[in-house]
Amino acid sequence: MMTIVRTTTGVQEQEPEVATALDALAREGARRMILAALEVEVEEYRRQHHEARDSRGHALVVRNGQAQPRRVTVGAGTVTIRAPRVNDQRVLNVTRQKFTSAILPPYLRRSPQVNAVLPLLYLHGLSTGDFREALPVLLGADAAGLSPSAITRLTAAWRTDYEQWRARPLADRDFIYLWVDGVHFTIRLEEDRLAALVVVGVRLDGTKEVIAIEDGYRESTESWLTVLRDLKRRGLRAPALAIGDGALGFWAAVREVWPETREQRCWVHRIANVLDKLPTRLQPQAKRALHDMMYADTRAACEQAIDRFAQDYAAKYPKAVHSLTTDVARLLTHFEFPAAHWKHIRTTNPIESTFATVKLRTRVTKGAGSRTAGLTMAFKLLEAAQQSWRRLDAHELLPLVRAGRGFKDGQPVERAEEPSEKKTGKVAA
Repeated sequence: MMTIVRTTTGVQEQEPEVATALDALAREGARRMILAALEVEVEEYRRQHHEARDSRGHALVVRNGQAQPRRVTVGAGTVTIRAPRVNDQRVLNVTRQKFTSAILPPYLRRSPQVNAVLPLLYLHGLSTGDFREALPVLLGADAAGLSPSAITRLTAAWRTDYEQWRARPLADRDFIYLWVDGVHFTIRLEEDRLAALVVVGVRLDGTKEVIAIEDGYRESTESWLTVLRDLKRRGLRAPALAIGDGALGFWAAVREVWPETREQRCWVHRIANVLDKLPTRLQPQAKRALHDMMYADTRAACEQAIDRFAQDYAAKYPKAVHSLTTDVARLLTHFEFPAAHWKHIRTTNPIESTFATVKLRTRVTKGAGSRTAGLTMAFKLLEAAQQSWRRLDAHELLPLVRAGRGFKDGQPVERAEEPSEKKTGKVAA
């Protein structure tokens, strides 16, 4: 039956039968394609073992009709498949792997892509109870093996994944830069919010990777010490540079665990702190001045912009100037690293932007049920996001950074000339 919908622009006709027919057509097309692929797979296997014979000369690998019907859920919906069957005989002194379909393995009830959809839907805000209504819409009324209980089992498996991940060895990885932050979100059954201590690193080839997600008490130094000592115990080498907010207890911890690591304060956090100490009417003007500092081409230009800001605001707004100039040397560390890396290492954006997904999920569910569940959820979300992270720009310069090559205003500098005594072969008395 044709459905008529009245809209503000007139009458629009809709034909639900067409949509239903298209869905059925897609499922039938998927079913036929799977069967055709299975036929090719079986025929290729039979051809490879065509010469395999028993003592009477009979073929050991032959087609043997079709298997029992199986319902399999794929992207187009749930389809019924009767896979071709192979009679794969075994004889003494003949070593051969028995045929197993790589396309449709035994006991498979849904495609890996559909399996991947389940945790993503859950993690991005769909509750277990919503699956009963959502999945038939996505995959058809007969979606096989998909239920809220399946999600419950998945979350239990994720906790095991998280525990194994947080104990993995790290000696085979070399991280040049680290971004660190403490991210807070609500725990539904507890009064205190969870402070997740997050560490993300970049490897020599420019790939970014989540290194740690741990529970921390208000981002304290002791909490960060526990995290860093554990990373070091598992073999993590001291990074060349760590990037984070100046308020973190992380800095005292990193100086104790990896004293050789350089420190870069996050410009975004610093700018927010400065603006918070200025009246609203002055914030747009001040923000432009602060951005001029952040994006300055040279250290000298940045320092001059800081001096001008201090002159303009010190008299009436000393707290804003103090917030900007506190520990200012560590705000300017990026000038001693490759200019192509500045946009990556001036801020903790790799963590901030990624954790927006975690915060969205906790808003939808009104918080994780426990601290362990919250950390596990954060781990799975970041693990999924990690797959789409871009490599660091100019990653070919990372080995130079690791080797200790000096940079001035983002450009490599020649190594300092050796003392004249060494040039002339003389030894100082």
